[in-house]
Amino acid sequence: MTETVITVQGRDVARHAAERAVVRLGVSFDGPARDAVFTDASTAAESLRGAIESLHDSSAGPITTWSSDSIQVWSDRPWNQDGKQLPLVYHARIGFTAEFDDFDALSRFLERQAAADGVAISWVEWKLTDERKDAATTEVRARAVADATRKAQTYADAIGLTRVRAIAIADPGMLGDQSSASGGGFEFAAAAPRMMKASMDSAASPELSLKPEEIEVAAVVDARFVASAG
Repeated sequence: MTETVITVQGRDVARHAAERAVVRLGVSFDGPARDAVFTDASTAAESLRGAIESLHDSSAGPITTWSSDSIQVWSDRPWNQDGKQLPLVYHARIGFTAEFDDFDALSRFLERQAAADGVAISWVEWKLTDERKDAATTEVRARAVADATRKAQTYADAIGLTRVRAIAIADPGMLGDQSSASGGGFEFAAAAPRMMKASMDSAASPELSLKPEEIEVAAVVDARFVASAG
């Protein structure tokens, strides 16, 4: 019986609507007096913490989880354009991270915080729930194997063989053929963190516009088949 070994790579990719949003924001103050800077930052941080806690419910949302950093205070002596060192400037920073499951609530929260003194919004990252990510991963891996099987069958048909049988399936590069290595068999691409964009209403105050991004989940597999005439 004529048999031929066929080694191929299968791929699949899927895109899913974001289900969660992780926002990073923080409080920062600067000034010549350490105590004043610390007090201003602490006061603003307590206000922000209260706003987050009022929305936090791990089951019902809209904030499912959150965390905060410890307040950091430091000083430096900046230089002016003439090369002269200026008096000490004190800085105070504290960061917060919150995960939302309601994007309308997130928009309202960010609109309020964007107007608060000393608060800066750093980024929002879109993501899937762990359950959905796991399910999506299983789906794309299965389809990647199916893609490899179809490819192997096409090659077998081209040389007059009719049947293919898988003898090995692995992540890229693990079948001993280093030319096929691509750095891993699964790729989960959460949407990159982005700064927020504000759109102006012609007759009202600025309104924060959020557009959830799709999450890409991809899989790549190497597969080895034996093709035969029947």
